[in-house]
Amino acid sequence: MKRIITAVVQNRSGVLNRVTGLMHKRQFNIESISVGRTETEGISKMTFVVDVADHQKLEQLTKQLNKQIDVLKVTDLSDKAIVARELALIKVVSNAQLRNEIQGIIEPFRASIIDVSKDSLSVQVTGKPDKIEALIDLLRPYGIKDIARTGLTAFSRGHQPQVAELTSYSLLK
Repeated sequence: MKRIITAVVQNRSGVLNRVTGLMHKRQFNIESISVGRTETEGISKMTFVVDVADHQKLEQLTKQLNKQIDVLKVTDLSDKAIVARELALIKVVSNAQLRNEIQGIIEPFRASIIDVSKDSLSVQVTGKPDKIEALIDLLRPYGIKDIARTGLTAFSRGHQPQVAELTSYSLLK
């Protein structure tokens, strides 16, 4: 079962390596990972999509992550109401005759053409992973030259703990 886990961490050298190393040792396959700074200086958020067979293994993972010194908070978002998005850049084989046809395909996905060359065009799309997969499937017959995806990033809807709460929490660790 795929689970969405977020970890709020101190932005220090080696944190990502330690966290992914822990998952590797415990044989969790990371299907996607997204990391970026938060609104607070020195704090980053990691979002992982992992395949976890049972609840006990998931609990073990969250406990092990929480033991990491630079990890401030771990949250399993899988069963919560969330906002989740991914970005994909897709380079498609195209000539001048096909551009309007491809434009018609990408329009319902709210995707946009961000680069055009003589023999290809690049499309940008954001949304849920299944939306991105559906667009890729529709573009595949034209010939896909390259794809770059960010991985899922997410947070729960509604009340979010303030980073000040997280910082004071880390002082207690």
